[in-house]
Amino acid sequence: MKFYRVYVEITNVCGLSCSFCPTKELPSRQMDLAFFKSIVLQLKPYTKEIACHVVGDPLTLSNLSEYLDIIHEHGMKAILTTSGYFLKKQSYETLFHPAVKQINISLNSYNKNDTALTFDQYITPVLDLCSAKLERGEESFINLRVWNLDEMMSERTFNETLFSKLSSAFDTELDLEKSYREKPRSIRLENKILMHFDNYFEWPSLNNQVYGNGTCQGLQSHIAILASGKVIPCCLDCDGIIELGDLREKELDEILSNSRAQNMLEGFRKGKAVEELCQKCSYKDRFNG
Repeated sequence: MKFYRVYVEITNVCGLSCSFCPTKELPSRQMDLAFFKSIVLQLKPYTKEIACHVVGDPLTLSNLSEYLDIIHEHGMKAILTTSGYFLKKQSYETLFHPAVKQINISLNSYNKNDTALTFDQYITPVLDLCSAKLERGEESFINLRVWNLDEMMSERTFNETLFSKLSSAFDTELDLEKSYREKPRSIRLENKILMHFDNYFEWPSLNNQVYGNGTCQGLQSHIAILASGKVIPCCLDCDGIIELGDLREKELDEILSNSRAQNMLEGFRKGKAVEELCQKCSYKDRFNG
């Protein structure tokens, strides 16, 4: 069993309350370094890439570089996903740490929060990071995420402001109307700096309607590990509804080979969602078109 990446939630604290994220039900928690290192060691046979995120923002951590040191020490790469609000809290030495393969910045975090910051105050550190990457010749990717092209009317003003700012910053013509019309997956702004587009999605919940069977990438392309140490099959199961096991109690090999995990995996291979949460998840429709 190999995974394209594994999501390891080094903190479940994001410092914000975005309307497109679910309400956090679990207590705030940071994964301690010793436990994180033990997890990285167990992940080495399974993946080469660790996304330091499930719902928390890794940039809220003052010792983020120590987690990246551990990832680098074991020859793996890191993905950082952030709202962008805490960029100034981290040095460029940390953000461009040799372990970091990619930084994802969710730009919709700005217009989906009540904040005292102006748009310019929010976007300036984002653009400064992009400039620093180019000036330093860093090889890491920066993905500027815009996940609201399905909200043509309600978020048009924000998108107009954003597109205008990025057009000016990168000296390129970004056509908002064309993006609404053609719905590109991404637009290249500079070398390894991309705007990445997608639509908002409904988070899986036991309170959702039943969507039925289908396959999924959970347990196939990835798994996730919550800050508590609970192993879950999918990066969207942020409350650990489908707990496959706890790494504070069992080894990863044992957890992934247990009957619950294997039943899920076999079900997905046959296009069947065996867990109730999976039955009530519409995100899997993306893999069943």
